[in-house]
Amino acid sequence: MRREKGAMCTPVLQFTNCRILRGRKLLREDLWVRGGRILDPERLFFEERLVADEQRDCGGCILAPGFIDVQINGGFGVDFSQATEDVGSGVALVARRLLPHGVTSFCPTLVTSPPEVYHKEEGVGWDACLRYLCHVLPQIPVKSGGPHGAGVLGVHLEGPFISREKRGAHPEAHLRSFEANAFHDVLATYGPLDNVRIVTLAPELGRSHEVIQALTARGICVSLGHSVANLRAAEEAVQSGATFITHLFNAMLPFHHRDPGIVGLLTSDRLPPGRHIFYGMISDGMHTNPAALRIAHRAHPQGLVLVTDAVPALGLGNGRHTLGQQEVEVDGLTAYVAGTKTLSGSIAPMDVCIRHFLQATAGDEDSKQADGLEPRVTGTEATAPKRRAFTPYEPWPGACGIAGLGRLQCRVGPGGCVSAPRPAAGTGEAQGDPGLWG
Repeated sequence: MRREKGAMCTPVLQFTNCRILRGRKLLREDLWVRGGRILDPERLFFEERLVADEQRDCGGCILAPGFIDVQINGGFGVDFSQATEDVGSGVALVARRLLPHGVTSFCPTLVTSPPEVYHKEEGVGWDACLRYLCHVLPQIPVKSGGPHGAGVLGVHLEGPFISREKRGAHPEAHLRSFEANAFHDVLATYGPLDNVRIVTLAPELGRSHEVIQALTARGICVSLGHSVANLRAAEEAVQSGATFITHLFNAMLPFHHRDPGIVGLLTSDRLPPGRHIFYGMISDGMHTNPAALRIAHRAHPQGLVLVTDAVPALGLGNGRHTLGQQEVEVDGLTAYVAGTKTLSGSIAPMDVCIRHFLQATAGDEDSKQADGLEPRVTGTEATAPKRRAFTPYEPWPGACGIAGLGRLQCRVGPGGCVSAPRPAAGTGEAQGDPGLWG
């Protein structure tokens, strides 16, 4: 069959011997892709009169969108919260090393740090600038993924506007509040927010509602975490625009039947009409008991977002490593602030977290589905996939991620929207961001 010039010159790739989720069932079907779009094979053959230019045998693996990690502090020796002369090369290394774990886009996460780490602070002397040769935020732009590595969706700033009581592994000396000048204090700390997608803060801090409204107005997702907020304060934060919860159950008040705190947002009836709350969970076998995973998932399965909260020690093994201004000690499967028993993030990659989650929720019907990874995270809305867990599968050589639909996996749209593609109605096509096939 002849191929027309122009758009039709783009090669058609056919994946064979693969399993695809359709109608809540895994079916053995082929998949046709062209230029980052899933094709309707009937239209391809009968209307365009074309066949595939290339075929790839998936060996019976599941073909699925790539994973998105919206909270990862570093990995493979790279610390996103350390100011260096070339932060970009470290981010690129992590992006490359994440692909074999199925992650095709991520939000580099900075923990509580001095303002000089985020940006050049006015009035800071030259000596201080020498200590932080380059400031971090300007060096982590939004970037499309590809065979070179996972895409960067924007930075997640976790702290310093958090609770002292629930600071976890965040250094107390650098915690801040915005009671004096509200959003101006935020800008004074972070500098320009051009590359920022998520900010974690404690909603009980004074003037937090002004800050939440200002951040969401700029298309930035506000996440509640490291907090001693009660349920009322959490609900008011959501009414102001917050849409996410940072690592549910960790670094917040425990659930209590008279005041469930932030955890109560999962079943609250005081959220604005049409507003949905989403929550990250660290399913590494250390941070969250399997029973807690099941409780959260059964209470609000549509809101569950698995995150790694991985630290720079990811992939390195036992020993001492950094996490921003802190020293971390890895012992087996656990990372602690050195000299303490305070957990300081995870050393489990995303595919391990997903398998652990599936084991924990094996009796939950929804957990067996893999209906596309589609979190849309913006300042005013966050939409998670209908089913958050994924069926484990074996790595597929040559695939972008673990047999993921590399370049179909995600994009950053208008207003800072982070989304994965879904088939367009009646066409079988997905609006993908080009450039991610491995």
